[in-house]
Amino acid sequence: MNKFYGTGVAIITPFRPDGQVDYDALGKLINHLIDGGVDYIASLGTTGESATLNSDERKQVWEFTSRAVNGRINLIAGIGGNNTLELVEQIKQFNIPGYDAILSASPHYNKPTQEGIYQHYKAIAEVAPLPIILYNVPSRTGSNIAAETTIRLANDFKNIIGIKEASGNFDQLNQIARDKPEGFLLISGDDPISLPIIALGGAGLISVTGNALPKQTSDMIKACLAGDFKTGQKLHSQLIDFTRLMFVEGSPAGVKTALKHLGFCDDVVRLPLVQVSKATAEKIIAETNRITG
Repeated sequence: MNKFYGTGVAIITPFRPDGQVDYDALGKLINHLIDGGVDYIASLGTTGESATLNSDERKQVWEFTSRAVNGRINLIAGIGGNNTLELVEQIKQFNIPGYDAILSASPHYNKPTQEGIYQHYKAIAEVAPLPIILYNVPSRTGSNIAAETTIRLANDFKNIIGIKEASGNFDQLNQIARDKPEGFLLISGDDPISLPIIALGGAGLISVTGNALPKQTSDMIKACLAGDFKTGQKLHSQLIDFTRLMFVEGSPAGVKTALKHLGFCDDVVRLPLVQVSKATAEKIIAETNRITG
């Protein structure tokens, strides 16, 4: 579980202008993240536009990412869905070497009860070949994993090792931090609130912003985890405007704009996502220049 302390990045999937996966750009980006000091990469989470990749593309991205990382840092595979039986089969069959855990978002659209969410993750935990990290992101899924459900899962299944929490609900975060079993990881899933989550006892961040600014993001997280919140707060403040711009017209369109400006990949996203407006792109570029010098 110590593999997932620190800074993780939910890596984007670069696309060429024709919409196909750009593996050259993906390789460059992986090296950029490692050189920037991140601790692990989450491949094909929401930020990786996994919902718009077919099964063959997902497998190819996972395999390429594993080869490109080559054991230099830890890897998480994002495997989620709202059809529990189908998801169980996908997870049972996941056998790509080089991965250390599976990140699985709570089911979207169905809006299950808390008992339904519990039974969904129970079914996954009973077959998973790797440790599971829960992912709570109510703004995207339409339902929330309550603190009580998180703690119940953490106590009942030793292979459920943590949660990526993006609810933004600090009452809920307080409960998880207080009641979680020792060693269970509370990971921020939201760049803007990673500092206070670490102050509550959180283990770090799985970041979107870190795609473009891995060093700045990982330096901030390292300072906070070391208890140096004075330095952490200063670094956090420098990233506030950039981070806000990453989400103003949707993710990952914002961070792909920054990455294009930095020369790592194009800013192509797959429908139903679209590129950011010209006005927002100009603001992102100006803020990127301010931070990177």
